[in-house]
Amino acid sequence: MKRFLTTNGRKLALLAVLVPLLALFVYVVLRSGPLASIPVTVITVESRALAPALFGIGTVESRYTHKIGPTAAGRIRQVDVEVGDKVRAGQALGEMDPVDVDERIAAQASALKRAEAAVLGTDAQTQEAAARRDYAGKQAGRYEKLLESHAVSEEGAGAKRQEQQIAEAGFAAARANLDAARQELERVRSEHAGLIRQRANLHLIAPVDGLVVARHADSGTTVVAGQAVVEIIDPANLWINVRFDQLRVSGLRAGLPVRIALRSRAGQTLAGRVLRVEPLADAVTEETLAKVAFDSLPELPPLGELAEVTIALPETPAAPVVPNASIQRVDGHLGVWLIEDGALRFAPVKTGATDLDGRVQILDGIEPGARVVVYRQRAIDGNSRVKVVERLPGVSP
Repeated sequence: MKRFLTTNGRKLALLAVLVPLLALFVYVVLRSGPLASIPVTVITVESRALAPALFGIGTVESRYTHKIGPTAAGRIRQVDVEVGDKVRAGQALGEMDPVDVDERIAAQASALKRAEAAVLGTDAQTQEAAARRDYAGKQAGRYEKLLESHAVSEEGAGAKRQEQQIAEAGFAAARANLDAARQELERVRSEHAGLIRQRANLHLIAPVDGLVVARHADSGTTVVAGQAVVEIIDPANLWINVRFDQLRVSGLRAGLPVRIALRSRAGQTLAGRVLRVEPLADAVTEETLAKVAFDSLPELPPLGELAEVTIALPETPAAPVVPNASIQRVDGHLGVWLIEDGALRFAPVKTGATDLDGRVQILDGIEPGARVVVYRQRAIDGNSRVKVVERLPGVSP
């Protein structure tokens, strides 16, 4: 009997320990385990108008950049400007070493004079040959008439005809020599003009009024044809190369007013406009490119500086609006989680315009008054148990 009581006591003691532990385990599982309710924040959908806007980041660039360099390989004799200098159209920026160009021009000038003299000489020879031809022709005609009256012999008339043929051949040769001399004159003249233009191209000339923003080489440097020595921009023609998310560019078009915030001018906003939307987008980053121009620019910003661009779009008609954080993608469909009678239901939606405060217009899928899950502590599905809270730790209200 005593042994039986001892055994029952042990069992009771063990149960007294296990039952609280089991209850504690169930409590923990229901409160913080996989079966616990998931804390979520909820909003009630309202119908309201949106003032959509686009926000993009871009860089300040020059609309026109002029890269001045030699048209032939050579060595730089001097560069007369520094970065930051303002230049005028036609101003000399530097000069390439002419090497032997001046001597070649002098040699071509002598050859040109010689060719001109040759043309004059062959022209005189042509005139002399023409006079001989005319004289021989007249003599041959006179002897033909004398032959008809039997005043001269056939041999005499034949000799005069032969002299006429020789004179005509001499005139033809003189004409050919004159044409060759003229062509040679044109060739030498063209070479001389080409050398003069080549000599002029050795001067690096500013094509427009502008500002020197880069100097890539110094005196004594050897450069190749087309290599830029100096870069000039027009400070009055700057724009911003802006990138926008392709999902949010609906309504973006040329002519829209913009607000520009430069990184170097904190708190200051400049006005501008969309100059054009680029026809080619960035397929890697999935962004649309646009060019934004300043309305006025009191001071030149550094090229390459980052700029924040905001474009206000026309206000939309009233429609259901939800926070952007509430929109999820489930099984390839875009939608929101609704709480209906304490249960979760995923509702596919068609989205419209968005604003910079993170609100999204819903064109189809939900109605005003619906309760939509915004933030959740972890992923949810249709079978999840949720608990509505005011806010989640670490999440902005």
